[in-house]
Amino acid sequence: MLKKVVIIGAIASLLLGVLTGNAFAAPTDVNAAITNAQESADTAFMLICAALVLLMTPGLAFFYGGFVRSRNILNTLMMSFVLMAIVGVTWILWGYSLAFAPGNPFIGGLEWFGLNNVGLETTDYLKGTNPAEIVSYAPTIPHQAFMIYQAMFAIITPALISGAIAERMNFTAYSLFVLLWSTFIYSPLAHMVWAKGGFLGLAGGLGALDFAGGTVVHISSGVSALVAAMYLGPRKTYPDRLSPPHNVPFILLGAGLLWFGWFGFNAGSALASGGLATTAFVATNTGAAAAALMWLILEKVLRGKPTAVGAATGAVAGLVGITPAAGFVTPLAAILIGGITSFVCFYAVSFKHKVNIDDALDTFPVHGVGGTIGAILTGIFATTAVNSAGKNGLLFGNPGQLVTQIIAIVVAYIIAAVGTWIILKILDVTVGLRIKEEAELQGMDINEHGEEGYNEEFGERISVTNR
Repeated sequence: MLKKVVIIGAIASLLLGVLTGNAFAAPTDVNAAITNAQESADTAFMLICAALVLLMTPGLAFFYGGFVRSRNILNTLMMSFVLMAIVGVTWILWGYSLAFAPGNPFIGGLEWFGLNNVGLETTDYLKGTNPAEIVSYAPTIPHQAFMIYQAMFAIITPALISGAIAERMNFTAYSLFVLLWSTFIYSPLAHMVWAKGGFLGLAGGLGALDFAGGTVVHISSGVSALVAAMYLGPRKTYPDRLSPPHNVPFILLGAGLLWFGWFGFNAGSALASGGLATTAFVATNTGAAAAALMWLILEKVLRGKPTAVGAATGAVAGLVGITPAAGFVTPLAAILIGGITSFVCFYAVSFKHKVNIDDALDTFPVHGVGGTIGAILTGIFATTAVNSAGKNGLLFGNPGQLVTQIIAIVVAYIIAAVGTWIILKILDVTVGLRIKEEAELQGMDINEHGEEGYNEEFGERISVTNR
């Protein structure tokens, strides 16, 4: 019975089409339907990826939080969470415009200030009479979808710096620091690497390859973290009275959330669902797995026991290393990139302890060094067989790409280092950076936020008079 109804309905529809003159308009309708379906699929994919990248920030909070003393857990968590509030507003007001609006090769203009002219259009983001002025970063998704996806990168990047200055920087100064840093360091670097006509990037610039943020995110935050750690000086308990991580399960939870969210970070940087996103997804998982394995092997061989903290740290190092290369390399290259990055970061952590710099949670050895190695290896392993929009690297007959990568790395180091020092200096002479010694010894939570993460903290605080 149902079959008969379907047949009758189909015949009736055809007759209606003939009578109305639309029986042979199907090809146009089909093309429009395909376009609409692609736009819907890409938009859904990008919004999910944006949510995944946002999840990385609380993931980072738990990853960092597990390392610090229990009396500083809330402050450490807040140093990541507050970025979702600060940058969540400033990116809308001016950050996005400075990063991606047309401007000069070094920074965008204010044409998109307050999301002016940033709507739901899915073709040309900037309408103009001159075709050279038309900007379209992802033509199959709404402009605001691209904007909010990029916002998640801007949120987590300064949060990475908090790992180097944990347990000693006052929260007001930190909040002002990340506001200034995201405006005057992150936005210009994002523009130089990813914006149309940016000084360093593929779209009309030097031609450096950075698929998802090796220079923009990890080198910038890692170098800034090192400068901040050196400027602030060590914790009062460093290096003689350091405590072990207070909550290793938090570290593993945070690393797991970071790994999960990183698929949005890297695969989403394809800016559309499809083959390139799949390539980046596979490379991301492969690089992280190889790096975690390498770290565990090194611990077993050199120290006798593989640790949970080592597995988590190695995985994050691999995720950092594969980030600039994810959309340009094969899975086998991803194994090499993850393993090499992990190997170098492992020894960078050891070297950091030898030079006595209190980068509290190894931000520079993992993100700064990992981002640097990843950017260099991208210039070696990249191939247009994976991504025709990219470039070949050294192994595929283009040694010049390696030189280009190194130039981009040097530029990112200089901008991050000099800019961070200037911002810290300004804040130091205005609001001050360090909390008082007594407050640092008692703990950041109760002194900076008036609350504690664990009820038993009152009996655990150090008495200044009994030190």
